[in-house]
Amino acid sequence: METILLVDDEREIIKLMEIYLINEGYKLLTASNGLEALERLRMNKVDLIILDVMMPQMDGLEACMKIREEHHIPIIMLSAKSQDIDKIAGLSIGADDYVSKPFSPLVLVARVKSHLRRYKRFSPGAAEVKNEHEIVIDDLNINTATHTVTVDRQEIKLTPREFAILHLLAVNRGIVLSMDKIYEAAWNEPFMESKNTVMVHIRKLREKIEPNPQNPKFIKTVWGIGYKMESL
Repeated sequence: METILLVDDEREIIKLMEIYLINEGYKLLTASNGLEALERLRMNKVDLIILDVMMPQMDGLEACMKIREEHHIPIIMLSAKSQDIDKIAGLSIGADDYVSKPFSPLVLVARVKSHLRRYKRFSPGAAEVKNEHEIVIDDLNINTATHTVTVDRQEIKLTPREFAILHLLAVNRGIVLSMDKIYEAAWNEPFMESKNTVMVHIRKLREKIEPNPQNPKFIKTVWGIGYKMESL
């Protein structure tokens, strides 16, 4: 039985979707804000998350970023905001889909099924999670328990900030992250610095892990937007 985590502070939506999702044979977990969602994830195996944007304590955008630091499962964002810029914001930080409120429960269930099928069929990128602490992408190995990185079995010395950026890109591989999102996640503070700060760290990181920094294999630039870890 696949488990869906539904995160929304509107009880009416929780009750409505509970009927539809359970009727489709899914196990349902619920949370009313981002903090509760993170706690549910720590305690349970979850196959897909439906995540509202506007919530108290921790909103859906912040929760999505934190979830993507550790998990690759599909995330469907819900929001009363339907402008393109709001959708882009959700998708750019790691969401897989965006559904505007009000929505049809049948359409949302159909999207849940579609994303679960796709997630089962295609593993996220070519990366292999060997255990809960280790990410392997081609000959790049990132170990969060020992804070070590190796390329072609050769250990690479990274600063804590470089390691944070590399890990962030690795767990979000294939997803473009803007420079302000990278800064906020790696520096753990609101984006206030020049974008050059992130660019300099990316350049140094490439010099250490890339076989050819001028033609990077792992960290790709998406001009005008940011960076992504290539799915090799």
